[in-house]
Amino acid sequence: MAWWKGWHDEDGSAVKGSLQFDPDPDAQALYQAMKGCGTNEQAIIDILTNRTNAQRQQIAKSFKAHFGKDLIESLKSELTGKFERLIIALMYPPSKYDAKELHDAVKGIGTSEGVIIEILASRTKEQIKNIVKAYKEEYDSDLEEDIKSDTSGYFEQILVCLLQGERDDPRFYVDSELALQDAQTLYAAGEKIRGTDEIQFITILCKRSAIHLLKVFDEYEKLAGKSIEDSIKSETHGSLEDAMLAIVKCTRNIHCYFAERLYHALKGAGTHDGTLIRVIVSRSEIDLKLIKAEFLKIANKSLSTMTAGDTSGDYKTALLNLCGNDQ
Repeated sequence: MAWWKGWHDEDGSAVKGSLQFDPDPDAQALYQAMKGCGTNEQAIIDILTNRTNAQRQQIAKSFKAHFGKDLIESLKSELTGKFERLIIALMYPPSKYDAKELHDAVKGIGTSEGVIIEILASRTKEQIKNIVKAYKEEYDSDLEEDIKSDTSGYFEQILVCLLQGERDDPRFYVDSELALQDAQTLYAAGEKIRGTDEIQFITILCKRSAIHLLKVFDEYEKLAGKSIEDSIKSETHGSLEDAMLAIVKCTRNIHCYFAERLYHALKGAGTHDGTLIRVIVSRSEIDLKLIKAEFLKIANKSLSTMTAGDTSGDYKTALLNLCGNDQ
C-alpha cells in the first residue's frame, strides 16, 4: 500500500453511516430509549454505532432542539462503566475527543505517556492544529504549556516538537540528497559517537514528511548497518524511546502501529479499555478495516474475535458493531 494512504484512507472506513439520514427520528428514538424507568441500551447501540461522527453531531442538535436536553449529559445519566465511556467517546467531534484524551492524560493522577505519544505521533499536521484549538476552547488552557508542566527533558522536547505541527507536507518527490544528509546527521548523532545527540533525532523525526523519512531510514541502514529502530533502542530509553519508535512505526505503516496498540490492549491480564476505545473510535471512519487486516497478521485472530473474548455485555455489542462483526 502506498505510504500516503495510511494517513487518511476512506476505503478503510468501518463505519459508513446512514445513507437515508434524518437526525430527527434518531433523536426521538434515543429520547424514548432513555425515557422512564430503565434504558433501552440496544436502541442506543443500534443508532450511535451505525452513524458517522458528523451524523451524531446532527442528532445531538436535534435532541437539544426537540427536548431541551444535552444528549451527552442524558447518556451519562443513563449509562455506566466502560459502555458509557465508549458511547460518550462516539459523541465527541474527533478533535475534541483527542483534546479530552490528552487533557485526561496530563491532568489525571500521574501522566499517561502512552496516550500522549499515540495521539501526537499518529495525527496529521491539520489534525494537530485542530486538537490544539479544541483543547484551548474546551479547557481554557494551552496544550503545549500543560504538556511542558507535566513532562521534562528530551521527552518534553519531542512532544512539543510534534505539537508544533511542523512536519513537512507530503510530496511525491523526495530530495535524495537531503535524505542522505539527514541519514548522515542521524548516524553522526548516535552510532558514530559516544552518547547521543537527541536533538538531531527529534528534529528530523518530527519535521520531515513520512515519504522523506522512509528514504532517510533506508539510507541510515546502509550507513549504520542496522535499522533506525535498533539504533533508537540502543541510544535512548524510556518515554523518549517509546515516542521515537512510535513516529518510526507510524511512518512505516500506521495501520500496523494501531494494530499493535490494539493487540497489546487486548492480550495479557486485563484489557486496556482506554486504548481499545480510543483506537476503535478514532480510526473507525479512517482506516479501521486496514488496521483489522494488520491485526489478523499479528494476532492470528480477528480483532472481533479477540474483542469478543475480552469484553462483555452492551460494551462488547457496541465495540463489535463499530469493528464490523467478522468473527
